[in-house]
Amino acid sequence: MAVTTIPTAGIADDAVSTTKIADDAVTTAKTSYSAFPFRNLIINGNMSIAQRGTSFTGVTTSAYHLDRFSTYVSNDGALTVSQSTDAPNGFSNSYKLEVTTADTSIGSNQYAQVGHKIEAQNLQHLSYGTSSAKTVTLSFWVKSNKTGTYCICYSKDDTTRYDYVSEYIVNLANTWEKKVITIVPDSNIQASSGAITNDNGTGIFLKFILSAGSGRQGTNNTWNSTVPADATSNQVNWLDSTSNDFYFTGVQLEVGTSASDFEFLPHDVNLQRCQRYCYAWGNYGAGNVDDNRKYSLRYYTSASFIAIDFPTQMRIEPTVTYSAGGGPASNDYSNLNGLQLYDSDSTGWYIYDVLLEAEL
Repeated sequence: MAVTTIPTAGIADDAVSTTKIADDAVTTAKTSYSAFPFRNLIINGNMSIAQRGTSFTGVTTSAYHLDRFSTYVSNDGALTVSQSTDAPNGFSNSYKLEVTTADTSIGSNQYAQVGHKIEAQNLQHLSYGTSSAKTVTLSFWVKSNKTGTYCICYSKDDTTRYDYVSEYIVNLANTWEKKVITIVPDSNIQASSGAITNDNGTGIFLKFILSAGSGRQGTNNTWNSTVPADATSNQVNWLDSTSNDFYFTGVQLEVGTSASDFEFLPHDVNLQRCQRYCYAWGNYGAGNVDDNRKYSLRYYTSASFIAIDFPTQMRIEPTVTYSAGGGPASNDYSNLNGLQLYDSDSTGWYIYDVLLEAEL
């Protein structure tokens, strides 16, 4: 007679030992503990961090919106992008796009997509460029009123560019659906031309395609060498109506042939990872108000400095934008670890709405 349940009280303290368990008897899938922290190669995949703001209207040019995700557009339409609270069970936020000006006829080189660039030195364990190149699996949640075939593009930018295109289907309108796509290296990725340089540049560019012209189309489930190959010819034109919306969240990219549950990180950890690429100081976006000002400190008789330490080292020396009361700075001595602005002829000035960007 088979025994299906044994109460804990019925097991002697020394009845189970390491030597009595077969090597392959216990797997990660059979435990609630993840043996691979930080397995998700995507930063802010749950769309919880939005340092630049939570709503952007009249989007007609490419720009970063929610942290680490950028809307890339080259078409005749216009969008609204926002951080939404409409999300699948277990998530609090999603990336929402709405068509505000339609483009019913996409030109051959036109497109609309949302992209996430991954720093190359974070991808060295994939062993691209060798015979040991690893398979990765992408998973995400998506919702749209427009059903049909959409595509993702997994573009390996370094060395020789290859664009892996994969279709997925939005089956039900206005319904959250989870999609899983496995990406297997081919002989090109295993060859030296498939290598990802160990530096702080872009290694992988992951794109969620909304519309793509005929000049940007390739073959499904293939590492396309003729690039750009963002989508297949089956890709819907999501821009064709001002009724259209598109939400996605829970983006996870991990080594392996299957998708694990989404890896939620503590909010402070997620924020600091984003701040390597973008740091919005103070009460960014609030304008010229006291809690959004950084005041200067006197240096010698008639000069002053404004200094801001970054919460983490940024990827490169950031591009700084701000508004000023007084000043302006005569010299910028900023580096990867902090902002330093020097004014040689003013001792009392301040800056506000300070944004520092070191994006890929």
